[in-house]
Amino acid sequence: MNDTIIQAAALIVPMVLAIVFHEVAHGLAARALGDPTAHEMKRLSLNPLRHVDPIGTVVLPGLLALAKLPVFGWAKPVPVNNRRLRNPRRDMMLVAAAGPGMNLAMGVVGAVLLGLSMGSASHVEELGPVMGFVALNLFNFILINIFLALFNLLPIPPFDGSHILEGLLPDGAARAYSSLRKYGFLLVIGLIVILPQLIPGFDPVGALIGKPVSWLTGHYLDLAQAVSGH
Repeated sequence: MNDTIIQAAALIVPMVLAIVFHEVAHGLAARALGDPTAHEMKRLSLNPLRHVDPIGTVVLPGLLALAKLPVFGWAKPVPVNNRRLRNPRRDMMLVAAAGPGMNLAMGVVGAVLLGLSMGSASHVEELGPVMGFVALNLFNFILINIFLALFNLLPIPPFDGSHILEGLLPDGAARAYSSLRKYGFLLVIGLIVILPQLIPGFDPVGALIGKPVSWLTGHYLDLAQAVSGH
């Protein structure tokens, strides 16, 4: 029971931190580009309660985990008013990219801290219970940030990648593509949860980002190892 609680805590804490930094990055980018809406609504806060969506951050991921289905969720989106941006088409792409960019940067921070926490130990098992728990959190923090960055870059509404793709498309195609946004939740559930259950071996998330996640994780862990001196 204690091991289960420890494992859950070592996932929940880094997941919440990764989500909070992701959302705040969107708001900071929007403010820098002319839209202070997130600042005015007090969403540029590191307080997780300002960003947690009860369904998307807690209930849905928990139910998916219990059902042993692919786990995903969402936070409460930071409000962005594209009419207040200086260059709405370009700036919406930059605002969208800021979240995944922050996650990749946080992964680097996690790798450096993991290397420092390891000290002279070559394996987590050599650390005491407290530092072992810290190291486990930092490892999960790296992995979650990488996954969250690449997952959000998928061009599926309402993910960040869809805003980037929309900004790159010609006007007519962009309008047609944006009309899919109202079906975003159904698209995500269908592609990630329902179709993999109906079609054995169908794993779009693994096929699209599995190898990039593994590749980046390896490089981040190499950085941690370099910092630790091993």
